Amino acid sequence: MAILSIPDQNKTLTDFNDIKNLLNTHGIYLTKWEANKPISDSDSQETIIEAYSHELKPFMEKNGYQTADVINVHKDTPNIETIRAKFLKEHTHSEDEVRFFVDGEGLFWFHLKDEADKDLIINVLCQKGDFMSVPKGYKHWFDLAPKYHVKAIRIFTNIEGWVANYTESKIDERYNP
Repeated sequence: MAILSIPDQNKTLTDFNDIKNLLNTHGIYLTKWEANKPISDSDSQETIIEAYSHELKPFMEKNGYQTADVINVHKDTPNIETIRAKFLKEHTHSEDEVRFFVDGEGLFWFHLKDEADKDLIINVLCQKGDFMSVPKGYKHWFDLAPKYHVKAIRIFTNIEGWVANYTESKIDERYNP
């Protein structure tokens, strides 16, 4: 279940509907998905995608997404610290970033604006069952730590659109451990 934090306000939200509503006011979509059949850690990408096809297919068709894949990053993944460091810097994408957490967890950080047009930094800990869609152009970064375990379905219109465009703002350095 997702957990949202606003570090500068020392505020944490744990109610899913409250988190969903706050994110929706900023254009970020959050919901829950469940598999239509049991899956295991050893299942193939195809089996995992099939288990969520009842959710995945309608979402992709409605929103024009063309492809989906499954990533599985864990402590034993080669070059795990290099992979982590790549995502810890604030960046944007020219395509929506759409993720469904099949297992594990990851911490999305967002650099948004509040009602007074001031910087608002929030993070959302996404866990098993959480589905998040972040519109293209949103400033964000992502942390695999401390568990270093993320198995997620990634959804794309065009995989090249998912290349990170780093902002060089260094705001992430104030919040990363």
